Formats: sequence, C-alpha cells, structure tokens
Amino acid sequence: MSHSTTTPGIVAGRLHPEEYTQHFDDLYPDFDPHEAMVAADRCYFCHDAPCITACPTEIDIPLFIRQIQAGQPDAAARTIFDQNILGGMCARVCPTETLCEGACVREAAEGKPVEIGRLQRYATDTLIARNAHPYTRAAPTGKRVAVVGAGPAGLACAHRLAMHGHDVIIHDRREKAGGLNEYGIAAYKAAHGFAQAEVDWLLQIGGITLRQGWTLGRDGTLADLQETYDAVFLGIGLAGVNALGLDGEDIPTARDAVDFIAELRQTDDLSTLPIGRHVVVIGGGMTAVDAAVQSRLLGAEHVTMVYRRGRDAMGASDYELNHAANEGVKIITNAMPIAIHANGTLREVEFAYTHAGETGLEPTGETFRLPADQLFKAIGQTLEGAPQGLTLDKRKIGADRAGRTSRAGVWAGGDCTGGGEDLTVTAVAQGRDAAESIHASLTGNDA
Repeated sequence: MSHSTTTPGIVAGRLHPEEYTQHFDDLYPDFDPHEAMVAADRCYFCHDAPCITACPTEIDIPLFIRQIQAGQPDAAARTIFDQNILGGMCARVCPTETLCEGACVREAAEGKPVEIGRLQRYATDTLIARNAHPYTRAAPTGKRVAVVGAGPAGLACAHRLAMHGHDVIIHDRREKAGGLNEYGIAAYKAAHGFAQAEVDWLLQIGGITLRQGWTLGRDGTLADLQETYDAVFLGIGLAGVNALGLDGEDIPTARDAVDFIAELRQTDDLSTLPIGRHVVVIGGGMTAVDAAVQSRLLGAEHVTMVYRRGRDAMGASDYELNHAANEGVKIITNAMPIAIHANGTLREVEFAYTHAGETGLEPTGETFRLPADQLFKAIGQTLEGAPQGLTLDKRKIGADRAGRTSRAGVWAGGDCTGGGEDLTVTAVAQGRDAAESIHASLTGNDA
C-alpha cells in the first residue's frame, strides 16, 4: 500500500537521488581475500568451540575458518551449507553479537570477537557469485512433499528433501520466494538483490517446484494437500499483526511496520517512496529498528522508537539499538501509547510513562506527546490462517524437536511454531531438521 505525495507531512524524494544509493548500500563491505585471511588468523580453532554451541544450525565454525585460512573458501562454504543452506543470508541478518561472536573466547578475553559473520559471508558469497551449487540429488524416490511457505524454514526443508531425492512443491502466497528474507528485513542488510540470488542458487539442486500466489485455506486445505502429497511441511510464518487497540490507528498514515518494510524492499526507486518528517515507531524488536532506521535513511528528520518496557526487555540486540541511535533514531523506553490524535491526518501520538507495579506494567500517571505525521506499529506478529485440527502452543503451531505436529503426516517449523526465537537461523534449523524427520518417515526409517 503506497501513499499519495499530497498527504500533509509525508512526501517522496526528500533526498538527493545519489543519497538513496549510499544510504541503502550494504551495511558492511565484503572482505577481500587478504582481509579474510587476516580475520581468520585471529581464530584459536578451539576444541569444543563455544561458537558452535551458540549457533542454532551448529555450523563447524572453527573448521570453516581454518579452510578460509588455508585459501579454500569453496570448502569453507560447503562446511557452512552442510548445516545451513541459507548461510549467505544468515551471515547478513543473524544477531552474531549475541550468538556465535558473543560466545567467542576472544570476545570474553579482549572484547573483540573473531568476525565470524563476515567470514561466513565471504565464504558463502564466493561460491554463490560463481553460481556453483555443491550438492546433487539422490536417486528419485517417487515421493512428493508439499511445503507451504517459501521463507527460510520452507526453503531449508525443501532443499534437504530434494537432496534426498524427493520431489517438492513449495506453495507460497507471495509473488517472490524468500519470505522475510525478501519482504521483511532492512534493505541495507540484503542489498543488490541478494535474497533472490540466494533463492535461485538454492533451487539449482533440482526437484523443487514453486507454486506462487497460493494461499492455504483459500486455494486448498491441509486435507487437500494430504490427499495429494506423501507429507506436508508448514512454514507459514506469522502473517497477522497485533493492533494497538486505540481509536484512530486505522488512519492511512498509521501503518503496520511490516507493510512499510515490504513496500520498501519491493520499490525499484526509493526516491518515490513517501516518508514523513516526524516518524514514530512503536515497538522494541528488530522490525521496529528496521522501520525506524530506514525511515531516517529515506530522509525523515525526526524518528522516535517508543517501547513500553525497559531497554533490557527489548527484542532488538544492543548492537542493533546502538546502530539505530547512530543513525539518529531517538529511543524512549518505559512508555506506552494511550492515544492517537488526528484531525483527518495524524498530528500527535500520546504516551504514558510506565513502571513495574503489583499488577504488572502500569502507567505512572505522567504523559507526553510526540508530534507525528507518520506512525509505524511494530508490536509483534501473530499466527493467521492456521489449519484446524492442529494443536497450538502459545497461539502458535505445536511441534516437537523434529517438527512433527499433532496431525500425522504434517510437520511445521519457523516462526509459525512455538519453539525458537523467531530468527532466520532458527527457522533454517527447524526446516532442515523437519526434512530429515520427513525423509525418515517416508523411507520407513523413523524411530
């Protein structure tokens, strides 16, 4: 949903054309081979390395770094892809500062970890740029699996199943595959069309068919899929968005942050994307940070993130919050929205300061208003369109560690399930592990 440039306070083209290219280029430049060797030299190649344990996909990090050090980036990439077929994107979007790099012994000793994320990106990008796919399919099994959702979980599941020789049909509601990698993260984290390049590379395994524009429930039910396929994997993500519950939040200039990010990611010319002069973002997670930072990069003069609890409870990492602050985003914590003031168009958002009381989070009685001509809501996403007959866990699809749901023949993984931290890397791990469980079931080897 785009907005007219005649909306007061919200206009396109706030910046010089060249500034858009500069602002939305890669956040970090690629390592060249010499830089990668120098960075790899800092690794201690620990036995029982804590970085491996900290990685949800359990990549053998010391091994791939040693392979880079030995001048074998292709071998390093294979080590990464064996565990995480979307290792290129994860190198860009993983919160490495709280995962592998946070666990690095050099972080503990010196406060400066080995740059694992950038080294992973160097290795994976080297292979993908050459359009080389290191895997071949096993002999065809004659089994067909439906995967619903072309996001990280669905793609990881599909690739592993295809490797085992099964035919996979991915059903997705969007025009492009990739899920959140394509539609839901900041453009400067996946610049130059990397998300689609990675999908195209992944599909080289063969045996995977994309059926796009297909929505579960509208175009087919879970029962329909089970009649047609030998197994079903659900990686449907979280399509619903939480509401503030305030009068006025349905005005056009108060938008869901996920819609804004998706529109930005699919806009060919960022100078045509309208942005406000005063932007308020409500939320404390990565979606809120991405919406706030990109508002600044589009030319918004005043951008404020407001979160109802303290900074220690925010879903975004300190690294991301510091990045937002460095881009000029003001961060206010312990404040909850209580009113939207509009007279045809948005004028102000009113907040009440909060504290921890006997009944939980309570307003202190002190309020303040922020001028706003544009409001982005990033207060969490919810499961939407879950098939009936599946047991839910905390309003998500219940699944065991292998991805099995309460319905025989149906597996699930990624953000739509109850486990994990809604991270790309976690979704990949769940899709991969579900594929192994599906393969075992289809071949009669499941325990």
